[in-house]
Amino acid sequence: MPRIGMALSVILTAGFLVYGFLPKSMEVDVAVASRKGLEITVDDDGETRVRERYTVTNPVSGNMLRVELHPGDRVEKDKVALLTIQPVDPNLLDAKTRAESEARVEAAEAALQRAMEVQGSVKESLELAQHEYERAEELIKSNSIARADFDQWEHRYFIAQREVKAANSLKAVAVHELAMAKAAFLTTQDVPESDRKAMNVFSPIDGVVLRVIREDAGFVPAGSPILEIGNPEEMELKVDVLSTYATKIKPGNPVLIERWGGDRTLAGVVRIVEPSAFLKISALGVEEKRVNIIIDFKTPWVERLSLGDGFRVEAKIVVEKSSGDTVVIPNGAIFREGGKRFTYRAVDSVARKTPIQIGLSGSRETEVLEGIATDDVVIVYPSDKIRDGTQITHRKVSIKR
Repeated sequence: MPRIGMALSVILTAGFLVYGFLPKSMEVDVAVASRKGLEITVDDDGETRVRERYTVTNPVSGNMLRVELHPGDRVEKDKVALLTIQPVDPNLLDAKTRAESEARVEAAEAALQRAMEVQGSVKESLELAQHEYERAEELIKSNSIARADFDQWEHRYFIAQREVKAANSLKAVAVHELAMAKAAFLTTQDVPESDRKAMNVFSPIDGVVLRVIREDAGFVPAGSPILEIGNPEEMELKVDVLSTYATKIKPGNPVLIERWGGDRTLAGVVRIVEPSAFLKISALGVEEKRVNIIIDFKTPWVERLSLGDGFRVEAKIVVEKSSGDTVVIPNGAIFREGGKRFTYRAVDSVARKTPIQIGLSGSRETEVLEGIATDDVVIVYPSDKIRDGTQITHRKVSIKR
């Protein structure tokens, strides 16, 4: 019996020793390689703004009645009186004031002439853009042109439509300005006191009141700003990005607009990449050169009614995209050795070091051209203890489908 007990003790001790020297399994995070499109985006905060703002000023010196409008009130073109002024007695005006009033009429006439020329020019541009777009529609059906070329023609047509609307608005404002200038000029002429009437200033556009600068009654000098109006349907987005990223952005690039307060992602398109950068101090106190990117909304206004002027949003500007049929894995699964890129595949609970060739790389995921197949399991953020052949245990799957 003592011999049997001693033998069992030796066997158990040997078993424990063998178990202690066996390689232990390591817990790792893994992800599953998926086949999908990859978009490379430039992400930054943006601010909405009404594209055409109109500052209503007092056309003549006089006593203004209290402004009854408030921010958010709707106004109609030539129907809603924005403010009412009782002009100063013409006999009290000097020659300089009369000359300035006459000069404003001449300037308003010149502005109207310029607006008409711009309107004619953009209409011709629209006709050409529409012709090219219709031709591109026929060519894309037969795959005679690349999708990127079609997108450019579509963008030009879209921008031309917006430019025509802006030109029409510019002409309407110029007509209104000329009418106001002529009315103000009449108040400087000698007329009987019985014929002197209060002057009403009407809205030049259909829109809403954005801001009331002055609402109290009292004497107001000519040219004083009273309120701002604009059309919220003509909204645009301004996003300032680092100048190093701005070089990658081109007019026509699609934009995804998120975190604006609604449930869905809004669509936009880059209209202008401003040619001049400006200096901005970041939240960390770092000086940065940034460039304004102007974006037009493609999502209809009725689907973003709650989005007002000066609201903050997050914009993702798509600068490049894959074909949509490539293998994608998280960036954290890729590491470099000797100038080459590798990943660890999880094969039968064993880590296998695998060389890969990558394509496009985004902020979270990277396109893999060779080395990884769809549904391969890769280790995310492998530690220094992981080697080729290491026993592993899957802890969780960190993949976003």
